[in-house]
Amino acid sequence: MQIKPGTYCPLVKSDCLENKCALFTCVRGTDNNTGKEVDEWQCAIAWLPMLLINAANESRKTCAATESFRNEMVVQGQQTQQALLTVAQMSNGTLILENK
Repeated sequence: MQIKPGTYCPLVKSDCLENKCALFTCVRGTDNNTGKEVDEWQCAIAWLPMLLINAANESRKTCAATESFRNEMVVQGQQTQQALLTVAQMSNGTLILENK
């Protein structure tokens, strides 16, 4: 069963004014929930749930990319620290090899 939204607008307290209203907006893109292309006009307030879900998904992706980048920087920092320690020990003439 598919439920169709009504046309009542609580802002003007009557039926939706559609293209006469400044909030009537066209959204184009891909629906993350279904994967279908979206290209339709609807009230901006009605678009909010879908756009908020999309923003949350993008935020999750950004957090994951940042964490991955951070982990890579930690590994490279450790490698740089070990290389600098080796060079410092070589300049002192006391090279100590560590097994890892």
